[in-house]
Amino acid sequence: MILQAHLHSLCLLMLYLATGYGQEGKFSGPLKPMTFSIYEGQEPSQIIFQFKANPPAVTFELTGETDNIFMIEREGLLYCTRALDRETRSTHNLQVAALDANGIIVEGPVPITIEVKDINDNRPMFLQSKYEGSVRQNSRPGNSIGTLTAHDRDEENTANSFLNYRIVEQTPKLPMDGLFLIQTYAGMLQLAKQSLKKQDTPQYNLTIEVSDKDFKTLCFVQINIIDINDQIPIFEKSDYGNLTLAEDTNVGSTILTIQATDADEPFTGSSKILYHIKKGDSEGRLGVDTDPHTNTGYVIIKKPLDFETAAVSNIVFKAENPEPLVFGVTYNASSFAKFTLIVTDVNEAPQFSQHVFQAKVSEDVAIGTKVGNVTAKDPEGLDISYSLRGDARGWLKIDHVTGEIFSVAPLDREAGSPYRVQVVATEVGGSSLSSVSEFHLILMDVNDNPPRLAKDYTGLFFCHPLSAPGSLIFEATDDDQHLFRGPHFTFSLGSGSLQNDWEVSKINGTHARLSTRHTDFEEREYVVLIRINDGGRPPLEGIVSLPGIILAVVFIRIKKDKGKDNVESAQASEVKPLRS
Repeated sequence: MILQAHLHSLCLLMLYLATGYGQEGKFSGPLKPMTFSIYEGQEPSQIIFQFKANPPAVTFELTGETDNIFMIEREGLLYCTRALDRETRSTHNLQVAALDANGIIVEGPVPITIEVKDINDNRPMFLQSKYEGSVRQNSRPGNSIGTLTAHDRDEENTANSFLNYRIVEQTPKLPMDGLFLIQTYAGMLQLAKQSLKKQDTPQYNLTIEVSDKDFKTLCFVQINIIDINDQIPIFEKSDYGNLTLAEDTNVGSTILTIQATDADEPFTGSSKILYHIKKGDSEGRLGVDTDPHTNTGYVIIKKPLDFETAAVSNIVFKAENPEPLVFGVTYNASSFAKFTLIVTDVNEAPQFSQHVFQAKVSEDVAIGTKVGNVTAKDPEGLDISYSLRGDARGWLKIDHVTGEIFSVAPLDREAGSPYRVQVVATEVGGSSLSSVSEFHLILMDVNDNPPRLAKDYTGLFFCHPLSAPGSLIFEATDDDQHLFRGPHFTFSLGSGSLQNDWEVSKINGTHARLSTRHTDFEEREYVVLIRINDGGRPPLEGIVSLPGIILAVVFIRIKKDKGKDNVESAQASEVKPLRS
């Protein structure tokens, strides 16, 4: 191995001397920062420089972006082992250091820069092999069709990457060759000699060449000639006569068929026809649907016809293309048609101004208060009589002439809110047709329900004798509307004489605790009154009576009668022990 390395070094040295790299001070010298320029693609084993070492340095070390291409011999001979590629790396940044016999750096490292010089070794390439463009017929010469772009990986802004474009072939050559041109350096494709017509040739195919000083590449361009909208739609007749319909003709019915034609290319935006109603239908009662295959127009009813507002309508249609007309071409009388729509009267039911009427009042309004009103009109102008339907609670009455609604009984939000009834409007005379609407009465809450127990607390008792004071928890509620925080009741004993034996403590807004104050109770029945106040406006109180015997505490229910609180005993259904 030592002998092979020695022979390799000897061969490199001979090549180095043979190529003239041995001149002192030019191709060899001391270790210092240096820059070398080398063309890419050259033969491998090219000698670059001979570094000289000063004692105690005996060898050299090479690091950096070597890419396994650059090597250095012990004697300081720097060379490359294979051809360089500028497109892979244009600059190699290396470092060279001098080492002593123990491998310790005694000089350097110093930067060595290898600049790779470009040669023309890359073919220009289009972004794609086939392109497609279009040009409108009758376009003027010079109009741009598009720009082709090719790239060359060689160094920019040099002769190696300077590109030229040209048209190699045009097919077909009708009506002549050279209809297109491409800018030599920019690659812009343009119409050259004259305007084109789709009727002559609908499509052209071009072969485009891009080249640098050594290489050429081809691509193919398909150019489609697009029809322009230079023909207007023409109605087959300008007047479709008179059409008589009853005003109750169904919405969605097709009442007339119209037809126009267009001489532009079929099934394009230039020949497609859209029909618009330009006069005689300000309410938008009619519409026209177009058959996309035949351009036939079907006139349909979009909104109910109305004899009372439009007995006779002179309708004017216009046939148009979705594609704009070319400059200099305009629509004329041939694109317009008309017909007369005559609507006959039909007796119709009264019509309410709203589907649902809504009103809001406090639940404690006085009897006879106006709580809302409804309105309806008869299309034929007949008088209307109003009535109510579905007034299950008998709370309301309606004025048969004006439609005003009044209360005739006390209202109660807790019994039902909103309160819903139907209002019937019937024409007076004629065929007595009628229609129905809804009336919703929203009742706003007032504080009109005193607190009460949330449930029946039956079958509760304390064990006698008491070993410790006992207690029980009960819950209160009422039927009024509360804020999201819920009710906030206050609790107290209903009689001062009870304070020696009992006490009530509030747990939260709805719950309280009844407790004994001592254990010295006789075995007999006790009556405990609890006062519950809701703090409302106005505040209302309820009194809960808790009669019981020491072995059974029986809760009683509160019975409300005409605004007064009456107490009615609730029999215990079972006996359950409480804490003691």
